[in-house]
Amino acid sequence: MNRLKSIFIAVYPLLLTAITVAALVQLYRQGVHFGWLGALLTALPMLGLLSRAMVLRDLPRTTAELPAISGLALAGGALAIYDGGLSGADWPQAAALSGLAGFMVYNLWYSRFGRQSSEILAVGAKLPAFKLQDENGKTVPSDSFFGAPAVLLFYRGNWCPLCMAQIKEIAGQYRRLAELGATVALISPQPQGHTRRLAARFEVPFRFLVDAGNRTAEQLGIAIDNGIPFGFQVLGYDSDTVMPTVIVTDATGTILLADQTDNYRVRPEPMTFIRVLEESTAD
Repeated sequence: MNRLKSIFIAVYPLLLTAITVAALVQLYRQGVHFGWLGALLTALPMLGLLSRAMVLRDLPRTTAELPAISGLALAGGALAIYDGGLSGADWPQAAALSGLAGFMVYNLWYSRFGRQSSEILAVGAKLPAFKLQDENGKTVPSDSFFGAPAVLLFYRGNWCPLCMAQIKEIAGQYRRLAELGATVALISPQPQGHTRRLAARFEVPFRFLVDAGNRTAEQLGIAIDNGIPFGFQVLGYDSDTVMPTVIVTDATGTILLADQTDNYRVRPEPMTFIRVLEESTAD
């Protein structure tokens, strides 16, 4: 199933681009045409969202249902069907229905992990023993996070635009996190070279760590098979990755928060775990 998702997300932007280009060309040639306008509404908003995420990398999260884009896609499909009933045209309707179907698959199927919360990460439990590596390959045991509060962000890799936007957002709060005495660790199964480049990009006192072989993610119950877009393996990434997860612990290693989102686009804001740390230090 995840392999199908991996292929889908590699193909979906191409479908959006093809529909958008075809609709714009036909609207330029024919002027106002409800069928092609409807097709455009099913593709362009979503193409814009994905393009913004990939190019600007400033989108750390969205709503779960994407209501505005959902409304436009449904309106576009309805407009194209209505136009087909009047004109008998079929290409605009085929394009619009393809765009609408693709969006529904993305929104309701691809975006969701079908995830059950890992009991190992239950609030009040102790952070289990595991081993990571720093960006230079040195072993980092989990008990190295004890002695101070910690925020552990498991992210999918440098290839993931929402992950990069989320890390940038957290980096913007590093002063407040430092005031709370918190260690921030960014953890990914990606190769060490990728992690070194990420560490060089963000000049913040965070720990940039590698989960070699995705072993810790497997142990914690937050791994996902075939979780990267098909073809990204040529960039050095393994097919398997981790579901975005934020774990907050106190100085004893007790879990205070474990955000295990079931939608890769829905992630906690930094203030969510900053408030948890503030409450913990106030006790």
